[in-house]
Amino acid sequence: MAYFLVKSEPDVWSFDQHMKKSVSGWDGVRNHAAAGHLRAMKKGDRAFFYHSNIGKEIVGIVEVVKEAYPDKSDETGKFVMVDFKAIEPLKKPVTLAQVKADKNLKDMALLKYSRLSVQPVTADEWKYISKLGGL
Repeated sequence: MAYFLVKSEPDVWSFDQHMKKSVSGWDGVRNHAAAGHLRAMKKGDRAFFYHSNIGKEIVGIVEVVKEAYPDKSDETGKFVMVDFKAIEPLKKPVTLAQVKADKNLKDMALLKYSRLSVQPVTADEWKYISKLGGL
């Protein structure tokens, strides 16, 4: 299983909205590096759901239920989307400030590529953040 982090502005699409819908397509990604991560996702892979701009915190977990397919919102046909199923919220959100302050997370892509909307997470980072989040 591979792990990722996906970002969404909570005033546009929040984890609570995703939980209510259960399964939803992750579309609108127009960065080639982020799209490459979407293409790498396999059914069953998991991702942290991160609220960007407002909150700046990891708030939940989603799972890939449909691998990359053409993003219907992309008129150029260059970009893809995946479908995620909401799994569970973190019991305690893990804030960006916590991640920045924690030496165990100093190499996390969230800090190195702060603008990237879809990014990899290592297995060790996944376990550590899950523990911080009360799971």
